[in-house]
Amino acid sequence: MTTVWLLLVYKVPPEPARKRVALWRRLKGLGAVYLQSGVCLLPKSDEHVRQLKMIENDVAAMNGEAVILETLALDRGQEEKVLSRFKADRDEEYREFLDKCDDFEREVAKEEAAGHYTYAELEENDVDLKKLQGWLDKIRKLDFYGAPLRPEAEQRLKACEAILDAYAQRVFDAHDENR
Repeated sequence: MTTVWLLLVYKVPPEPARKRVALWRRLKGLGAVYLQSGVCLLPKSDEHVRQLKMIENDVAAMNGEAVILETLALDRGQEEKVLSRFKADRDEEYREFLDKCDDFEREVAKEEAAGHYTYAELEENDVDLKKLQGWLDKIRKLDFYGAPLRPEAEQRLKACEAILDAYAQRVFDAHDENR
């Protein structure tokens, strides 16, 4: 199956830099892969067409230029190069996520080692878990081609959820709520 991409080529004035950076962030937030400065790709979808049209309008408002093209890779080898870039970008995000899972697990272990079985600690850790859940959802939304680290990230989130469930049970037991 041949993948159809949207290619955005744009040029904006160097100043003010904050506008250029905001544009870059928006495109990265959509999951775009940069082939070089001012040249990026997204898989073709109605949502991406809509978003790129809005970005094209914003580029024009910045006194810049933008063109959006629908494109295909020349051959399977070229397509694989692009797909690997998308997967590598997501794997980088999954690695960051996995690091945060490590931090979460260490924090809960620290509370347990110190015997801190309080509702305040439980609530704090619950907030942190919800952040992890939301973050993984955002990464998955941009994982168009199934990056290799996705299954590991999903398993680690389940492990973090189980760790918090076990900690919560100890908090409840410490407060005699289940006796």
